[in-house]
Amino acid sequence: MISIIKADGTSEVRQLEAMRARAAQKNADIELAVSAVMQNVKENGLSAVRDYSRQFDHREPYELTKAQLEEAYRSCPAELIAALEHAAANIRDYNEKLLSRTMEWTSPDGGRVGRIVRGLSRVGIYVPGGTAAYPSSVLMNAVPAKVAGVEEIVMVTPPTENLNAAVLAAARIAGVDRCIAVGGAQAVAALTYGAGFIPRVDKLVGPGNAYVAAAKRLAYGSLDIDMVAGPSEVLVIADRPADPKYVAADLLSQAEHDRLASAVLLTDSWELAQAVDREVVRQTGYLERSEIMEESLRDFGCAIVCDSLERCVELANEIAPEHLEIMTEEPRALLPLVKNAGAVFLGAYTPEPLGDYLAGPDHVLPTSGTARFFSPLSVDSFLKTMSVLEFDRAALAPIAGEIITLAETEHLTAHANSIRVRMDG
Repeated sequence: MISIIKADGTSEVRQLEAMRARAAQKNADIELAVSAVMQNVKENGLSAVRDYSRQFDHREPYELTKAQLEEAYRSCPAELIAALEHAAANIRDYNEKLLSRTMEWTSPDGGRVGRIVRGLSRVGIYVPGGTAAYPSSVLMNAVPAKVAGVEEIVMVTPPTENLNAAVLAAARIAGVDRCIAVGGAQAVAALTYGAGFIPRVDKLVGPGNAYVAAAKRLAYGSLDIDMVAGPSEVLVIADRPADPKYVAADLLSQAEHDRLASAVLLTDSWELAQAVDREVVRQTGYLERSEIMEESLRDFGCAIVCDSLERCVELANEIAPEHLEIMTEEPRALLPLVKNAGAVFLGAYTPEPLGDYLAGPDHVLPTSGTARFFSPLSVDSFLKTMSVLEFDRAALAPIAGEIITLAETEHLTAHANSIRVRMDG
């Protein structure tokens, strides 16, 4: 079911180019339609949002009460609540350990300098509805924001006939402050510009369909966003002793996301690649969503056999995958060579779904090669910093001449004057 390619400097390059092309697919009609929605909501506010909600969701937007979130929480099975609480605790612990602090110190020139760290004032979280409702994503987006000290977290989700109880329970567990039933590009526009009871936010995070993704791209600049996520992807580096059952299972766990998902094996063993292919066929036979997995693996899945594990890592760095699993005898030996990945999973018993749900690090990760310059969502994503300076005359005087020199070099005489008047007075 997966093609096996011998790395020769050309074949693997063609495969990587195909992967990049899949992520670059855009629909101009979607961009045009979303642009009109954004402009309409900007100009007409809540009335435009209501019109679009009636048109696309057949319901007007509304806000849920705390009592409704509590009711959803109590309606969920106890084992689900326990799993969500456990995941939330791990996410909270992980982000608390990463939390940056306000700091000040005495500079070499004798003044006080430092950095003030503040949580954002208001953050929006978009949560898809219908079959794409993922309570784990609520936790992954909301808990780090809470740890950062965000003053208000506003969750939006499409006003489907029956809102997903697990999603609402996750919102209650994570400490979401407001939950508003509104979806689509109109929800993004409302959070960007403010629309009646739907407030303007400083940052918008969370996954969505192509219309939501396009709206987030257009909103960026008026607010901050997490990232515009592309199709999901996993890359597994494995050597001959790796268990093909594990490798195949992890490739399939990403392939089931959607038809554009990418699942790639890099190995130094042709025998392992063949064994993994057989396992993929066998496991697909008893899994749901087999049609999606088969299409994904046919179009964007493969095994590339390299001359060495070091060459496997070189290729992985070029791909910069969302998820990188290293399933070798000594996975930590390769870790220092890894430069580009959203998240790295070491060893046979650290599968990607562990990171998706429970381990603590966020599952909102850069895709489509953007791990070359983007980082995973974390508490840092919900913080802003301000530099702070405090000098007295004794500290300013010895360096005043240098400041004046630099300012006059740049022909900014008023800058120089600002220093000179203090020294001449």
